[in-house]
Formats: sequence, C-alpha cells, structure tokens
Amino acid sequence: MKRILICLALLVFASCKTETASTIPKLLPEEYPVVDGSTATLPLAVTLRAAITGEDAEELKLTTEHSKTIVSFSNLVYGTCDLLLVYSPSAEVRGMEGFNDLELKPIGKDALVFFTNKDNPVDNLTLEQIQNIYSGKVLNWNEVGGTDSPINAYQRNQDSGSQVMMESLVMKDIGMAAPEADYVIGGMEGIIKTVAAYKNSESSIGYSVYYYLKTFLDGGEEIKTISVDGAKVTNENIAKGAYPLSEDFYAVIKKDAPADSPQRKIFDYLTTEDGKKLLESAGYVAIQ
Repeated sequence: MKRILICLALLVFASCKTETASTIPKLLPEEYPVVDGSTATLPLAVTLRAAITGEDAEELKLTTEHSKTIVSFSNLVYGTCDLLLVYSPSAEVRGMEGFNDLELKPIGKDALVFFTNKDNPVDNLTLEQIQNIYSGKVLNWNEVGGTDSPINAYQRNQDSGSQVMMESLVMKDIGMAAPEADYVIGGMEGIIKTVAAYKNSESSIGYSVYYYLKTFLDGGEEIKTISVDGAKVTNENIAKGAYPLSEDFYAVIKKDAPADSPQRKIFDYLTTEDGKKLLESAGYVAIQ
C-alpha cells in the first residue's frame, strides 16, 4: 500500500511539473504579429518579442515603435496591426466605430504621477489641490503649502495616454485651464526634462505615467515625485490600490482573432503566471 501511495505522489508531482511548465508561445520572427500601443509599453513589447522569438532585445529596442494610445486603437480597428499593449481608452476611442469588435484584457497596473523639481518644498498634494491647480483656481505655491511663487503647470498633448489618465482619474468633469502653447509638452521625456531644468524650475509641476518616469528618466535626481492624499507612488501601493491614481493597462485584439493565431496566443499568455512574471521582470506591476 505504501508503495502505491508513493507512486501516486510521484505521478501527481510529475503532473504538477507539466502544468507549471513555461506557457510562453514560441514564434519565428516572420510569424510575430504587428504590435502597437502606448509609449510606456514599448519596453514590454521589446521584452515580450525577445522572449517569444529569441531575437536580440538590444536590437529590438532600435526598431520597435508605438503610435501612442489613441492612434494605436484606430490602427487595430482598421487592421494595420494585430495586438495592442496599451493604456486605457478615452471616451473618444470607446465611441469609435469598430471599438465594440475589440477584446480588451487587463494585464497590468500603472499610475499617473505628479512631479516637481527637487528644490520645491511641497511633498504632498491632495487630489482637490491638484484639480484646483490644473483648473486655474490655484496659481501660487503658497496656496498649497509652498513658497510664494507662481505655479508653472505643464500638461500633455491630447492624444497621449497620460492626458487620457489625467482627464479620467484626476479632472473628471472639471475642465482644465487652457495652457499657453509652451506649457503643452508632446512627449513624456520632454515634460520630465522641462520640469527638471526649466528656468525657475522649482515652480514647475508636470505629470506622466509612473513606469516611464522611474525607468526612462535621465537625470532623475533633479525631480521628485509628489504624494497624493498622503500616499507615495510605489509598485507596492499601485498593486494594492493604496495610491489613488492607479489604473489598469491592457492587451487588446479583435474578438474574432482565431484561437491559433499568434496574437491570440500572446493575448492569452500575458495573464498566465509566466506572463505575469515576464511583466514584472520588465519592471511593470502585473494584475494580481
């Protein structure tokens, strides 16, 4: 009887090993689907393709491009790409003809983070104070616990994922103040460097997605992140929902993508345990 139980245990162990084997699909480079998405998911796109095809990640960094959030959804609807790694769609995108033919699946979480120059004494803002700054009600840092200096509030361009997050998570139904042309920055790197180095930069404030800020910032010692409602932006706080401006990001394919298509295989893989580990290895917060 003891021998039978040992044999059964070995069979169960062998079965578990099979079930936990890597689920990553393997494709040749020429079989790989056309992937598009948000700027902040570019590193994920590179890591994913390198793992699936065996191509060199450093070389892929030089050739991988994304069209940004809003344009990439349009590209998938009209068939110029197969798979999106993308941040939350705006109301404009959700109203797009063909949007209901898409299948969206949360694969990770990110956050909208506010930052200012390291010399600014303000370390925390409430959500209401941020709304007041960007609606034009608060114009001086001394109104939110800072020095007597005007607030230079930088915004992102309308087709960026950061701006979609700003409007949906922060401003909601509150209109943003119309900025001067110089205060709208077209790229995530641009807004970070502007806040870091602008003349009288301790008076500046900007926003971006957390992943991009922590991963790509060059010269990050010149800026600091600002807590929101007392919560610091960290991977742990994003994962457990303690940071108030967190949001899912997605893998997206067409609903009619065949089960054996490369894009469907990758779409399914991204929420397996192996897929979550791959996201985390690239520095993202995976869906728990």
